Amino acid sequence: MQLSVAARTDIGMIRAGNEDSLFADANQYRGLFIVADGMGGHAAGEVASEMAVQIVTRELASLQHLNGDDPARRVREALKSANRAIFARTIDEVDKQGMGTTASVLVLAGDRYLIGQVGDSRVYLLRDGALRQITKDHSYVQEQVDAGFLTPEQARYHPYSNVITRCVGASDSVEPDVYSGAVRAGDIFLVASDGLTGMVDDRRLQQILQSRASPGRLVDALIAEANGRGGLDNITAIIVQISALDEPRRESPATGSPTVEVPTYGPDARGDG
Repeated sequence: MQLSVAARTDIGMIRAGNEDSLFADANQYRGLFIVADGMGGHAAGEVASEMAVQIVTRELASLQHLNGDDPARRVREALKSANRAIFARTIDEVDKQGMGTTASVLVLAGDRYLIGQVGDSRVYLLRDGALRQITKDHSYVQEQVDAGFLTPEQARYHPYSNVITRCVGASDSVEPDVYSGAVRAGDIFLVASDGLTGMVDDRRLQQILQSRASPGRLVDALIAEANGRGGLDNITAIIVQISALDEPRRESPATGSPTVEVPTYGPDARGDG
């Protein structure tokens, strides 16, 4: 699997600090990408999001394939481990009470993707020119949409649109959602905090992602678009483009060992959060 990757987080136009955290890493075996959007104030949101990223990264460091049921179990358990650690800290430290974070985790390996998600940070897939939101928000307005009380457009501008119903660290347990599927050459994944998706609607996201620009330029364009529309929250985006899928390994005439092409990977920028 050959991946082109760019990742960036931005403080936005209004907030005094950045409570988003991200991780983006890929090699010839797999890619691991995480966006976490913290909450809690007094720097606690930043602490929660950083803890989630660090713990999930550590727990999934040895995950190299997505065959069978074990990878999905490991992604769930990684998010549950982060939840337990963050919740324990809210109990032990008075100034951390009420902190928590969203977390969306994308793993790519072979010809498969696996996603673990808690909260309203989203994962999208652009395929053949069509944009699809793979994850479903854990939010009050999403529940109202599911019940038929709000349309998606009404939900977008609802005064409670930022109220989430599930997060990492708010209680002693959490149940992540897990999604999986096949990938194709040419697919583009977007992992983003609601500082992007709350400011830029899906139609505009699709237009930008269809522009055939490099992942680095796409990330810059998305963040500029969100800031241009007000930048009311921290903005984090990871773009992952599937340049090619693995070819069958072939024996090297000189050594008899498999010959594997090792592509160059991002991210372009980590941001200034």
